[in-house]
Amino acid sequence: MVMTALDSPLLRMTRETPTQYWNDSCAVDELAYAVERGATGATSNPSIVLDVMKKEKARWGPRVIELAAANPTWSEVELTWAIIEEMAAAGAAVLQPVFDRAGGRNGRLSVQTNPAHHRDPVRMVEQAMRFSGLAPNIQVKFPATAAGIVAMEEATFRGVNINATVSFTVPQALAAGAAVERGLDRRAAAGGDIASMTPIVTIMIGRLDDWMQVVAKRDNIVVDPGALHWAGVAAMKKAYEIYQKRGYRTRLLAAAYRHHLHWSELIGGDLSMTIPYEWQVLFNGSDVEVKERMQNPVPKEVLDILYEKFAEFRRAYEPDGMTVEEFDGYGATVRTLRAFTTSYHDLVNMIRDFMLPNPDAR
Repeated sequence: MVMTALDSPLLRMTRETPTQYWNDSCAVDELAYAVERGATGATSNPSIVLDVMKKEKARWGPRVIELAAANPTWSEVELTWAIIEEMAAAGAAVLQPVFDRAGGRNGRLSVQTNPAHHRDPVRMVEQAMRFSGLAPNIQVKFPATAAGIVAMEEATFRGVNINATVSFTVPQALAAGAAVERGLDRRAAAGGDIASMTPIVTIMIGRLDDWMQVVAKRDNIVVDPGALHWAGVAAMKKAYEIYQKRGYRTRLLAAAYRHHLHWSELIGGDLSMTIPYEWQVLFNGSDVEVKERMQNPVPKEVLDILYEKFAEFRRAYEPDGMTVEEFDGYGATVRTLRAFTTSYHDLVNMIRDFMLPNPDAR
């Protein structure tokens, strides 16, 4: 039997539980598939934009050449950001009907500030203000670095719907949530509208799992390998519990999918997930039961292994496991910032290749 969109587990999840999901890409065809199956948002970052450029080279290559011809003084950097912004606007247009139906509470496209500016709150806020003008349903991503936390508060005060990214731990999620609260309070005190704002804080749960695996190999820690697949889920469940108690007005979002626990263990939570297209197809074709599991605790034996064997997990799991000043040096943060900045430079190089194709190649 062929499963239709109406039969899909992800659509049932969005209809039967408070849990929502986004498409983890701004590729319009993949986004259309997701929206048909209940997706209420989408996201992008330098790695995603680079991937879209490779998948849709026939669409975006000619557009780069067209923009370069129309703007003869632009550098490859200026052209890169023009393409990023066009991709964001195109994705936002696909989500506009969702945004309209939800009265602005859903249907946003997240676009990421320049990862090279992760230490500069002023540049991040300036870029965020520009991005916010691309479409009415734009969300802007800031890294949960020390500077990013400062930028999130200021951008929220100025009316930007933020999405904290490069975030893997409970301390980062709490710091970002608190920054948004301060920004919302400042904006309300100044007479600004906050009723239409929908801030998001992401925990990249799969990347926390990845970091635990790196630490295990680096430090010669031998444990049940299955325990390492629970690290991100544990951090998300812990952060969610604290968010509920504190009444933060920010919605948590899970990202960086590696296996079905990153989906199935969070079903039922009043949160969002940003799921890559390939994982959506896999989940929609699975027989994993769509039922509430968010309130289920992480198995005690698993949590004990992680907590006792991994100091890096304790830093990620305990609310006071790190200070804001320590965020930038956390292993998962460094690895992800390096990956994002590399992808950004690779994207600039790809744009350059369209502008100045190699004359030696045929």
